[in-house]
Amino acid sequence: MGQRQAIGIGLLGLGTVGSEVYRLLLDHDALTRAVGRPLVVKRVAVARADRPRPVPAHLLTTDGWTVVNDAEVDIVVELIGGLEPARGYMLRALEAGKSVVTANKAVLAAYGPELYAQVQSSGGHLHFEASVGGGVPLIKPISESLAAARLTAIVAILNGTTNFILTRMAHSGWSFNDALAEAQRRGFAEADPTNDVDGHDAAAKLAILASVAFHCQITSDDVFREGVRSITPRDFAYAKELGYEIKPLAIARKHNGDVEARVHPALVPLDHPLAQVPDEFNAVLVEGVNVGRVVFSGRGAGGTPTATAVIGDIITVAKDLVAGVRGRSPIGTPVPARVRPIEDVAVPYYLSLQVVDRPGVFARVATVIGEEQVSIASIVQKSRSEIADAILVTHDAPGRAVQRVLARLRALDVVKAITNVIRVQDSL
Repeated sequence: MGQRQAIGIGLLGLGTVGSEVYRLLLDHDALTRAVGRPLVVKRVAVARADRPRPVPAHLLTTDGWTVVNDAEVDIVVELIGGLEPARGYMLRALEAGKSVVTANKAVLAAYGPELYAQVQSSGGHLHFEASVGGGVPLIKPISESLAAARLTAIVAILNGTTNFILTRMAHSGWSFNDALAEAQRRGFAEADPTNDVDGHDAAAKLAILASVAFHCQITSDDVFREGVRSITPRDFAYAKELGYEIKPLAIARKHNGDVEARVHPALVPLDHPLAQVPDEFNAVLVEGVNVGRVVFSGRGAGGTPTATAVIGDIITVAKDLVAGVRGRSPIGTPVPARVRPIEDVAVPYYLSLQVVDRPGVFARVATVIGEEQVSIASIVQKSRSEIADAILVTHDAPGRAVQRVLARLRALDVVKAITNVIRVQDSL
């Protein structure tokens, strides 16, 4: 940064969040008081030059490398999203000893270890509060305020779109398609909802959170992922009868050096802290040896809340630059982790079957389940003339045992269909 008094900011992207970040950076007096030096926007990269912008023309460019390589830019703020060229921009900035602030969960979840290593070697800073909770503070509280907590578990609702869909299905009796259409109408879901409803978004966020909380290297490829498309109104009815709600959960745990990381719908008891988190709200519940349970919750998404988190990171980095602090990120120095295969993760399961409604059928089903060392905690039977719905909830069972049970049940002539299999989250 040299002896210059002002700290130069370069923006990559001027969309919904980027425009709000630029607007907030214009509050020079407040930012100067917070940092001790002025923050000055030096360059702004946009995709198209022909659109009206709230930025002086001499600052604008359509070449992101111009921003990254500008000698007057100390902090590169990456808000374009996607993997490339965002990853390349961030790596080049860090290699040059510049600092990076980003909201890009995709790059962090896929290439986090590469970026963290560059921070250690080049001395720049990398901060990404807005990548997970938007305007809900998560990264900094977990990495700093809870640094001594020895965190062991994360159970979270990290995607507001899927939570909205499942909330509407639970409380309005809507089908998945109807709830999705409403989410799209309200702007919560994209025209192509795959990233949300198939769990990609939540998996990326969980990879980042687990890496920060457990100081390890977790990427989105390490996270088991299952979407919510298979959930039906009937599942909600039976879940409620059993004392459960169905929520889109993201779960990470430490197990004696192993890390478990999974994203999927789950039955949660009605008195669980996450059971009543409604609509597009997110919530993150963490547990640590030295702190017990801590819950973070809020809407999170949106241009202004996310931009506020970005500005917070810019201020953190700027203060470190003023103080001469070298190379920091919320993850510190991560270590490799062994990720536990989903087949080895033991949880209760909800099994929804359609069976022939005659004497002896349940005995045959129970025998198959018992022979695979899986025990049944509860059963609900609903007769529908010749066919009955059989809803079973098991005790804890490893995934590989449940897969063996399902294969054997499908082979029984009295089992007409296995309509759903959903994991159960009884505790934190």
